[in-house]
Amino acid sequence: MHTISGHHHISMLTKNAQKNNQFYQKVLGLRRVKKTVNQDNPEMYHLFYGDLTGSAGTELSFFEMPKVGSTVRGTNAITQIGLLVPSYESLVFWKNRFESLDVQHGEITRYADRDALHFEDSEGLRMILLNNNGEVVPENWSGWEDSVVELQHRILGMGTVEITVRNLDRLANTLKDMFGYTEASRFDTEAVYQSVAGQSFGEIVIKQVEGPSEKPGKGSIHHLAIRVKNEDELRYWDEIVKARGFQSTGVVDRFYFQSLYFRESNGILFEIATDGPGFTTDSTVDALGKALDLPPFLEERRAEIEGKLIPLD
Repeated sequence: MHTISGHHHISMLTKNAQKNNQFYQKVLGLRRVKKTVNQDNPEMYHLFYGDLTGSAGTELSFFEMPKVGSTVRGTNAITQIGLLVPSYESLVFWKNRFESLDVQHGEITRYADRDALHFEDSEGLRMILLNNNGEVVPENWSGWEDSVVELQHRILGMGTVEITVRNLDRLANTLKDMFGYTEASRFDTEAVYQSVAGQSFGEIVIKQVEGPSEKPGKGSIHHLAIRVKNEDELRYWDEIVKARGFQSTGVVDRFYFQSLYFRESNGILFEIATDGPGFTTDSTVDALGKALDLPPFLEERRAEIEGKLIPLD
């Protein structure tokens, strides 16, 4: 039986790779595990942050678009990203850290039945630290020892992702009937679905909100990738997506993983991505994220590509 084993990664837009690089490494303490380019437009950086090796389920990914404007918030968009931390004490640590570093944040509250701390990066990307409370995390996640954040409070990986849509039922039916997500709760215009029952590392909160669609800009979320084991499973899901009536890109080789893309009925862009081969396919673990890595089909254009990018540390 083919199942979705959780989130794989989530991809956002940034206007400034330098500031983005600073925030996610030096403030959040994540490891930059891959410095590469958008394979469809290699004039822009594509940066990945995560755990020691950028394990599936820990990856935050950013496309740099220097000319992008501000996000105009609205519906039919992926609107918040949950990040798991070990304990309630971790939330207290992070609240104090955000205050000292002048990061916009709220008070410790509750979200998706967990202790939570809402915050934003400098471009308005909305995120939530969630108390994992000692619960299980995927076996493939591995902490990065050189993080600027002390061990007991480090971000573990991705948790609950919030999607806001005009038609809750359409997205809910896609998650339940097509992908086999479990409905954890539902109250009128809000519902929670889990790819692994009882676990937040594959959890999606759907909120039904009327109004104009979000206009993407800096700090907006481009797509959510969900996780499958290998290319055989991916090809299975490609057929399921098409049989459901959605238009699939078919399997695309992203070098670090294989994937496909489709939009569900509200226009939310999903990617389905394989666990491997992973970011160590062209790098040692120690060297991850340091040099500009290019997939083989772009290697012959390295000088041209590097000439158009502003160097990062």
